[in-house]
Amino acid sequence: MQNEFVKLYKKYIKRRGADKLLSYLVNNGFLEAPASTKYHGSYEGGLVEHSVNVMNRLMRREILRDYTKETLAIAGLLHDVCKLDNYIKQETDGKETYEYNKNAFPAGHGEKSIFIIQRFMNLTDEEILAIRWHMGAFDDAVRGGSRDINAAYKRSKLAVYLHLADMAATYIDE
Repeated sequence: MQNEFVKLYKKYIKRRGADKLLSYLVNNGFLEAPASTKYHGSYEGGLVEHSVNVMNRLMRREILRDYTKETLAIAGLLHDVCKLDNYIKQETDGKETYEYNKNAFPAGHGEKSIFIIQRFMNLTDEEILAIRWHMGAFDDAVRGGSRDINAAYKRSKLAVYLHLADMAATYIDE
């Protein structure tokens, strides 16, 4: 699945800085990272598998009418780059598990992904909204009472599409 991620990334993401972002991801453990500690993709390479599944969900015909393949690949493949350093591999009784890394940069889920991506490559406003709000009602800001998600979803169909693709990949595909 790691080779598939790299192949799709190179095929669709051509923006200035994309090559440097990919090198950063490869050199900092993104391809080996789990998607979670105990839920979907809680194994080595689970994050890459999840990211490819989300991108494939976004590349549906009805969504392609509204967005370029590059935008959909960016949203799908990169929405969870925040998890790059979120988890630490543990071994308990001969079984590999993952625990949350208490030293990970505490910037919020979607926000952290945006910070990492924009160190290397510019995002459009709509890509920013989509990545920022892809967690939907699971986002800590929403659970704390923020109503910004409503404004984001009204302004950006991509934000809604990414949230739905993320949920479908998590609960149906994986």
